[in-house]
Amino acid sequence: MQKVSNRPRRVAELIRRELAMLIPRELDDPKAHQITLTGVEMSRDMSSARIYFSLLSGAVEAKKLTKSLNRAAGFLRHVLMGRVSLRSVPVLRFYFDESVERGARIDSLIEQAITEDQQTKNK
Repeated sequence: MQKVSNRPRRVAELIRRELAMLIPRELDDPKAHQITLTGVEMSRDMSSARIYFSLLSGAVEAKKLTKSLNRAAGFLRHVLMGRVSLRSVPVLRFYFDESVERGARIDSLIEQAITEDQQTKNK
């Protein structure tokens, strides 16, 4: 039976923590100050990392910011090499996390349904 390793999860958390500090400091894009890193997924061989982020302004600016972050990924990887003690720092790919926005939309629909239900009961 093969033992399941904790290492990918620990490395993912380390990368998320470091990038959360690096992105606002190192990137000139003002929108970079408005992102929240929501998660990091490592590949099995730990050669690449998928970094998920949400944006305060929503999905409107997400496409441009995703391109900007992916253009800066090589630079961020280089800076990470000096900050973390890993044999090799994975290739970074950034993706907009739509789950936060989708959750807020579902929340508002539930609230709307509850309000409508209460209004029909009161009539």
